[in-house]
Amino acid sequence: MLNCAPPMPPDAAPEPLGEPSGLRWGAAGTSRRVPLVLLHGFGGSSASWLPLVAHLSGRPVVAPDLPGHAGAAPPAPGASFEEAADMVFTGLAASGISRAVLCGYSLGGRVALSLALRHPERFAGLVLIGAHPGLGTAGERTERRAADERWARLIEHDGLDAFATRWAALPLFASQRDLPPDVLAPQAAIRRGHEPRALAAAMRAFSLAGMPDQRAALTRFPLPALLLAGQRDARFTALARTMASAMLDARFVAIAGAGHNTVLERPKETGALIDAFWKEIA
Repeated sequence: MLNCAPPMPPDAAPEPLGEPSGLRWGAAGTSRRVPLVLLHGFGGSSASWLPLVAHLSGRPVVAPDLPGHAGAAPPAPGASFEEAADMVFTGLAASGISRAVLCGYSLGGRVALSLALRHPERFAGLVLIGAHPGLGTAGERTERRAADERWARLIEHDGLDAFATRWAALPLFASQRDLPPDVLAPQAAIRRGHEPRALAAAMRAFSLAGMPDQRAALTRFPLPALLLAGQRDARFTALARTMASAMLDARFVAIAGAGHNTVLERPKETGALIDAFWKEIA
């Protein structure tokens, strides 16, 4: 079993960015083993990984809360996607993590991809779960920016209960309606537990509209990579397959029976794939 240690101290990071809060399993800062860093999706937190962590093999794991989530400092007004992502990078460095295997789900996957592309010397490998490589046209970015601004305003004006209800109803998460209530309840509680203004700031800064299109950069990506998607999530299965085929050293696996959030829907299968990849490369 993994040992759940206290959260990372909030005063450990340099000003002005602040260090993401989060959870540690094992002593990532002192272990000789290359740790696994887990980055959650939008509206989640470090606790979103709890269903999966039980299926890892006991090596050091760090799961930070992304900026604007679960008490972590939000991105500054007007921050770019890459500036917001670098808040995570700064927090990891402040925690003493000089090299890691990076794993991200959905928004966390986009952050992980950005960091690994711009700082490849700091990572041993990359795992992406239901991740997008960036929009390819100005029209797509304009449409997405408007949609994400509507979400941010909903969070600010209608509150987290309204956000959590409407977010869970998205077609992207339709497969989760097959899950039992006791599996869904912790996720709903996490979504309702944020600070509204901070989460709205995260929605704006981390918008897919502001993420650079990384498709061309994938062909030069130097690290080994594992790309995962739920078999019931047709859109992200196609994206992951295409991304993996473009990369130099990557493989794609579709997880049977799962939709977009394989961490929640199939934690055992997702954890086993991540663990095997981690052992293979680090």
